[in-house]
Amino acid sequence: MAKAESSSIIELVNVHKSFNGQKVLDGLNLRIEAGQITVIIGQSGGGKSVLLKHTIGLIKPDQGEVLIEGVDISRLNDRQLNDVRKNFGMLFQGAALFDSMTVGENVAFPLREHTRLKQHEIQEIVERKLRQVGLKDVAHKMPSELSGGMQKRVGLARALALDPKIILFDEPTTGLDPITADAIDRLIVDTQKHTNATCLVISHDIESTFKIAHTIAMLYHGKIVEIGTPDAIKSSKNLTLQQFIQGKAEGPIQVV
Repeated sequence: MAKAESSSIIELVNVHKSFNGQKVLDGLNLRIEAGQITVIIGQSGGGKSVLLKHTIGLIKPDQGEVLIEGVDISRLNDRQLNDVRKNFGMLFQGAALFDSMTVGENVAFPLREHTRLKQHEIQEIVERKLRQVGLKDVAHKMPSELSGGMQKRVGLARALALDPKIILFDEPTTGLDPITADAIDRLIVDTQKHTNATCLVISHDIESTFKIAHTIAMLYHGKIVEIGTPDAIKSSKNLTLQQFIQGKAEGPIQVV
């Protein structure tokens, strides 16, 4: 399949998506440059996770294009889409570890699913990825034996197992205390520097966003209403954006 010309590693073009007649994405346009941390902010239930699922091909748009390295993945068949997904790692909101598997088995899961590596090779990668996220001597433990922050780290180790070009983070600091949340923020920044991966983060944690982002984009009413560097976002005249980042009840965003 021919590739479209684009300097962006991820590009959503005029993406529309509705569920049961309710429009969630309304002609959304977004370009994400390689080797950066881009954070999408917006209200809970505003479509951030829907955007993320389009990016990895879990949802197809009703209209529009989802380009990954210039290829519209919404037009790919299952086999082609699975090949593209090997370039992705994803840290889910609740880490989404398999409760019946040990930590080591969780991290090894994508390697067993997508490679033909031998057991000792898998074991070496598992240990290396756990060290990379600041964990050691936990491969034998069950997820239930770990704290929430440690589970997030295991989830990130699993996301890194295949050395992905793109890492997706769905609300990575949700449910964590401030100190643990800061540790996860530092880990995201360090991981991006170490791997040079492109990181797309979904968040409504404003403090976290300004700590980690190279670029911030705000999703509101199904569109990206503002995008820029953290400094540009802070100085933006967009009233909707300013209400959101300042956490004020008064403004264009109606409090339900």
